[in-house]
Amino acid sequence: MTLNETFVALSDPTRRAILAQLVLGEATVSALAEPHRLAQPTISKHLKVLEQAGLIETRIDAQSRPRRLRPEGLKLIDDWLTPFRAQWERRLDRLEEFVEQQHDMESKK
Repeated sequence: MTLNETFVALSDPTRRAILAQLVLGEATVSALAEPHRLAQPTISKHLKVLEQAGLIETRIDAQSRPRRLRPEGLKLIDDWLTPFRAQWERRLDRLEEFVEQQHDMESKK
C-alpha cells in the first residue's frame, strides 16, 4: 500500500461514504450497497479498491464476507498530514494570541 493508492481510493465519494459506514462497525456487501443504490458488483469494485489500498479488510464468516476498517491503513494518511496539522495549529495559536492581545487592548481603553 502506498500513499498514492490511498489517496486514489479516497478520491471517490462512494468509497469515502463506505469508509464512513464502516466506522460504525463491520458490514456486508449488501449492507454497504443499500444506501448507495448501486448494484452489488459495483460496490464490490469499490471495496476491492479500498482493500488494495489497505483501508479495509474482509473477514470470512461462513457464507458471509463482512468488511471492516483497517486503522493502520488510515495511519498512513495521518502520518502524512501530521506536519501540516502541526503547522496550522501553530498558526492558529498565534492568531488566538493576537486576538487576545487586541481584546486586552480594547478593554483597557
